[in-house]
Amino acid sequence: MKKIISWMSEVFGPKAAKFAENPWVASVQETMISAIPVMIISSFVTIISILNEYIENFPDFSYLSSFTIGLSSLLVAYLLPTIVLEKLELPKYRRQAGFMGAASFLAMSNASFENGMFQVEASHVSASGMFVAIAAGLFTAYIMKLFSKNSIFGKDSKMPDFLVDSFDSMAPIMTIIVIVFILCKVLKLDVYYLISVAVSPLVNIIQSCFGMTLLVFLMSFFYSFGISPWLLQPVYYTVGLDALAKNAALVAAGNKPVHVMTVETISGWTMIGGTGCTLTLCILFFFCRSAKLKGLGKSCIVPSIFNINEPIVYGAIVFNPLLMIPMWLNAIITSVTTYLSMKAGLVTMPYRSFLLWYVPEPILPFLTNYDFRGVILVLILMVITALIWYPFLLIYDRQCLKQEEKTTE
Repeated sequence: MKKIISWMSEVFGPKAAKFAENPWVASVQETMISAIPVMIISSFVTIISILNEYIENFPDFSYLSSFTIGLSSLLVAYLLPTIVLEKLELPKYRRQAGFMGAASFLAMSNASFENGMFQVEASHVSASGMFVAIAAGLFTAYIMKLFSKNSIFGKDSKMPDFLVDSFDSMAPIMTIIVIVFILCKVLKLDVYYLISVAVSPLVNIIQSCFGMTLLVFLMSFFYSFGISPWLLQPVYYTVGLDALAKNAALVAAGNKPVHVMTVETISGWTMIGGTGCTLTLCILFFFCRSAKLKGLGKSCIVPSIFNINEPIVYGAIVFNPLLMIPMWLNAIITSVTTYLSMKAGLVTMPYRSFLLWYVPEPILPFLTNYDFRGVILVLILMVITALIWYPFLLIYDRQCLKQEEKTTE
């Protein structure tokens, strides 16, 4: 374990941090984070829609979802190239990059103008088109980057900077339009379909029991070494939002949802109290003999109820083998149990958007599927995670108590 900790802190940790700081990778992550507030609006609609079940003729607020999460991919395609150029410190075409990112995304999504009407498949611009939006945004940012250091005007030009930038932007804009035109109209390639096929192996792996378990485990594993699980956020958010959109479409058509791995599944059942299921650990701290752990439990219980576990993770778990191991085990067992329960039809898979991850358990998972069996599964998982934490915490409590006794002497 000492060798693992040494390798993670001295070798992997710095490399992971360097990877996360790469402008292109960091831009995807920041774009997803920036888009979350817009998509969260649909979570409020999910809460309000409960009243539709009990109040006749209650207003339908689904319009809010249509213009938030329903346009989330379009939003990502606009934001991503803008943020990339900011990260690369190339603000010259930042405004045009956003517009062209959205335009190229719509072209790749088979949008068309017919009989004076602009038409595009609704699912293409919703969360289902997230991978295509990211591809369009990165493509646009790359072309803009190629042209960013060139200008048709000399350095001694007396024209205002904003006019120089406007004229200079015509070259990358034309390049983007021509490339998209050739791909979509001349070669008649279904770019949306091709990108979807290209990423399908990744999606299929993550949607499997092994893939979902590995994803949740890696987040807990990295977190136990102080590396934020947000490192993997672009992966599970992109796949999870796409899966939820497909589940929602299936339910709307009268069918059952089929995709287990959604953002709502991860936050609702595999992260009870936060990554690593630390809520039950915080509760167990109250029964410890060590003053340190009792105090940590009192200070961390409120954040843990709202699934915020940085205080308890950095206060007791990070680089602590006695608590790192059960954290990893919790990630594996909760993921496998949740996946198998949903695949077996014992719990309905999430089909309602609910990204308010700080809502306490078990309210959070219930709002994603309106299934009380999901609440029962959360309670069962809490018992399981408590049993996993207990023997390791017992040893750690004794160690802390001995240390406190020595300090007192």
